[in-house]
Amino acid sequence: MTSRPAPAAEQRVGVRLGSPAGPPGYRGAVTDPTWTAVRAARAWLDRANGTDPAELTCRILKVTEEAGEAAGAWIGLVGQNPRKGVTHSLGDVADELADVALTALVAIESLDLDARQVLDDRAARVHARLRETLPATEVRS
Repeated sequence: MTSRPAPAAEQRVGVRLGSPAGPPGYRGAVTDPTWTAVRAARAWLDRANGTDPAELTCRILKVTEEAGEAAGAWIGLVGQNPRKGVTHSLGDVADELADVALTALVAIESLDLDARQVLDDRAARVHARLRETLPATEVRS
C-alpha cells in the first residue's frame, strides 16, 4: 500500500487528520466533571428560562448554532476563505466541537432524560454496528 500525500488541510494543520488513536493524552472517557457541568447548565437554564416547549425547542436549536461555530472554526483552520486566511487553531476547532457535544447533552437532559444513559446506549449500538461491519482488527473492544 502506498502512502497518499497529505492534503493541503493536513499540511496546514500539521497533524494527520482522523487518526484513530486520538491525540496524545487522549483519555477516552467522558468524566464526572462533564456530567456535573451538563446537569448544572440544565438546572441554570430551567431556573432562568423555564421549561416550556418553546424553551426546549431553543435548547435543541442551540446545538445547530454550536455546530455552525465548529464549522466556522474548521473553515478558519484550513484557510478556506482566501480573504481571511487561517484564523483558527486545531484547539479552537476542538473547543467548538466540545461545545456542540455539551450543548447536545444539556438538551437531552432538558427532555427529562438521563443524557449519560442515552449516550452510553447510543455508543453501544454504534460499537455493535461497527463490530458487525468492520474487520476485528479495526474495532477496539
